[in-house]
Amino acid sequence: MPHRKYDKILVINAGSSSLKFMLFDMATEGMLAKGMVERIGTASANLVYQRAGAPKSEQAIAAENHGKALAMACKMLTAPETGVLKTLAEVKAVGHRIVHGAEFFSEPVLVTEEVKTSIKKCSDLAPLHNPANLEGVVACETVFPQVPNVAVFDTAFHQAMPRHAYMYAIPRQYYDEHRIRKYGFHGTSHKFVAQAAADYLKKPLSALRLITCHMGNGSSIAAIRGGKVLDTSMGLTPLPGMIMGTRCGDIDPSIIFFLARKGMTIDEIDNALNKKSGLFGVNGIGSGDMRDTVNAAQLEDDDDLNDDGDSDNDARNAIKMFAHRTALYIGGYYTLLGGADAVIFTGGIGENSAPARRAIISRLKAIGCNLDAKKNKATSGTLNDISTKDSTTRAIVIPTNEELMIVRETFRIITAKK
Repeated sequence: MPHRKYDKILVINAGSSSLKFMLFDMATEGMLAKGMVERIGTASANLVYQRAGAPKSEQAIAAENHGKALAMACKMLTAPETGVLKTLAEVKAVGHRIVHGAEFFSEPVLVTEEVKTSIKKCSDLAPLHNPANLEGVVACETVFPQVPNVAVFDTAFHQAMPRHAYMYAIPRQYYDEHRIRKYGFHGTSHKFVAQAAADYLKKPLSALRLITCHMGNGSSIAAIRGGKVLDTSMGLTPLPGMIMGTRCGDIDPSIIFFLARKGMTIDEIDNALNKKSGLFGVNGIGSGDMRDTVNAAQLEDDDDLNDDGDSDNDARNAIKMFAHRTALYIGGYYTLLGGADAVIFTGGIGENSAPARRAIISRLKAIGCNLDAKKNKATSGTLNDISTKDSTTRAIVIPTNEELMIVRETFRIITAKK
């Protein structure tokens, strides 16, 4: 939907040593320019910048902190030879990706001092993300002193989960004292593709039952009924649930104690489960990338990855593990929802890996979801229904756009204040 007011909105995603940015024109919801400053705080800081329709450029810069990184990004956005703005005054709002909102936030909010304090309080739940996200907010308050900032939380969409879904069966005091519960992540993506699915199916979101699969280096699944999340696969942190690029997903918790008794430190176990597991840990090639895994599996177009036999090829086995775990979640969520109108595939793997989708959907016949192999093979990064006509549960590939979702949420919040 085009918007004439507040026509330029900037999206910021600040990491511990990086700052991603994207500028949108709300008159068309089109992206005008995007970029990223990497290695902030080091002598090798680097700025990547691309104006819509133009080649990407890259240059070494001085960026001691996020404020300096943002200033360099703004210089590119306004420079006569590279820019898309005459002045920074054209930017009417800034939307920020904030990873963790805990129980404080179930919706995007206008940033205030109170909001910043609450974001800080969530930092123990996301120590690598929330402090950096907050640095991005502070940098924008300096560079754009009169411009509203809006915080959009990865966890917010999942706050609709019922208590019986988000509580863990551990002593209640851990929830009361430390807020240990399931929060879920990728909420912005799950919300975007759920709304896009409603548009594609020409039905109101309130009338749909959807299973949304965000699959990339980090992967999560959500069960959505009537636009509200009933359950999701990630938990207190992004570690549980799906088998991911380098994260283990669901495991027996006692493995941690077992490894500790074998002499590994907590930090070593943390590093192993988050950075050396998943596809990386089991495919035998030392890569967490599904593309590398598929290449190493040496698949043929008609390979059946749903057979019960063992494979000597570790990469092939890794794909079967990935598909097996995904199908378990989809089947469970299908039951919780009382059926499903569609299973949505999004994210880097979900949008682009036909072999991974084939391996998953071959396990979904019991829920009436059958693969159209020709459509699946031809689909990469585009919206398409890849299920057969007789399927009672559709399989739909929908490219996600988290930045556009953040822009839309930012626009909604700042216009509601008028």
